[in-house]
Parts: sequence; structure tokens; C-alpha cells
Amino acid sequence: MISDEVRKYLLTNIFNAAVRAGAAIMEVYRNREDYDISIKNDHTPITLADRMAHRVIKEYLGATRIPILSEEGREMGYDERRNWELFWLVDPLDGTVEFIKGNNEFTVNIALMENNRCEGAVIYVPYLQKIYVAGRAWGSFVKEGVVPDAAAEYDYDTIVAGWRCLPLFEGERTVPRVAVSRSHQTPETFEYLERLRRKCGEIEVVEQGSSYKFCMLAEGTVDYYVRTSPTYEWDTAAGELILAEAGGSTRSLVDGSELRYNKEELHNPWFECRAKCCKKI
Repeated sequence: MISDEVRKYLLTNIFNAAVRAGAAIMEVYRNREDYDISIKNDHTPITLADRMAHRVIKEYLGATRIPILSEEGREMGYDERRNWELFWLVDPLDGTVEFIKGNNEFTVNIALMENNRCEGAVIYVPYLQKIYVAGRAWGSFVKEGVVPDAAAEYDYDTIVAGWRCLPLFEGERTVPRVAVSRSHQTPETFEYLERLRRKCGEIEVVEQGSSYKFCMLAEGTVDYYVRTSPTYEWDTAAGELILAEAGGSTRSLVDGSELRYNKEELHNPWFECRAKCCKKI
């Protein structure tokens, strides 16, 4: 069990690592002719920004001596990581497709995993200068005006000063707001939305890229999110805790179970998320 003192120390580390990675991403984002795009083995794109953010996080979190499982280090074998009690689960640039499109919908995801369960999480949205933070049984928070900074060195007191507890909205909407992926919709997504319309009468569909959908759910900006296209563990771990600590939930569409982490295969099942304010769905 991680003590509160250690948790504070680790929180400052992931906060600063995310802000520094965000600075690396924004540096590339401002120079779009130099994205250096290539395609990975799973047919998804990778850019210079992904690689730079990965390097920044790896170097900064290296001081903790805690192993890192990152999207850009996915070749790590199961035999090597299966017995890890503590590790960082990282997506250095979530929403690479949105980054390439230039629509600002990309994030940095860092989760602290203990016995394959997320205990601490940060999602940084560098373009919006917003960072979301959660600790298990600590709550979920958002801090605004966090400028991307390659030399970020926030201390704990500065991090918690002025942050707001989530959710920001707990009421009930007449028309439920349903989030879907902007770039990864499938026929099953549209079928699911039609089922929701038959059930609820009317819904408002909100397209959004990256793990920012979890943050919108945690805030109460949207009520529900359904995902019927491929995701990996690093896409969801941080967002799932941020949402859970804000009173929401994430469940597999297959059997209603919680998502599992550090599996031999790192893919997630299709899943659904509910905000605390989700009443009708």
C-alpha cells in the first residue's frame, strides 16, 4: 500500500512529467511541416511528437526507479512485466490522429499502477492548458492555466493550490450528451447510438478525440461515452480513475466487468462510461 507521503511525491513527478511532455508536443505542433509521420506495426501513426514526449517522460520518471510501460515501449514482453507490483502506464501522446489533423484534441496520459490497479493519474491537455489529477480515495481535480513548460518543477502545494474538485456539474439534462470518438467510429458505434435514441428519445452526440472524453465525463460536460473500436490499456487507465473519483464508472460492454490491466494482450474490450450526472441511460 502506497503511503500518503509517497503518493504526494509520486503525484508531483507525474504532474511535472506530463507538463514537460506537453511542452515537447506543442513545440512540434507549432512546426507542422516537421511531424515526421510513420506507421507502426498495428497500422496506427506515430509522429516526432510521440517520440519526444516518450523520451521526456522516460527521462523524468526514471528518477523514481519505477518501471514504465508506454505505448512507445510496447515491445516489452509479458514475462518481464507480469510480476510488477508498481509501474507507470503511459501514453505520451494520446490522440495522434487528432494531433496530425491539427484539431487540438490530444493529451498526455500517465497512470501509476499498483498491483495492476490505477492508484494515481494525470491527464494533461496541453493546448487547453488544463490538467486533470486523481488519486484513489483522494478525489478528482482539474487545474487550469497550466502552461506547457519544458522545465516544469511544480511542488505539491503549488499543484493543489487553486485546483477544482470534480465533477463541476451534477444536475440532470433533458437531452443526454453522448460522447463518441471523433476518428474511430465503427458501424457498431452507430448501431449503439440508435439503440440509445430508441431508449432515450433524443440524445446529443459529442465527437471528441483522445482521453479528453474521460475528463469531460468527470467534469459532467457529457453524460455517457461508448467505445466500439480498438483501444489499449494506456488509453484508459488514467481516465478511468479520474472518472471514477468524480463519481462515474467504466465497464466492459462484453460482460459489465471493470477493465483489467497489465494483461498479456494489452487491448481493451469495447466499453461504456457513465458520468455521475448520467441519469437516463
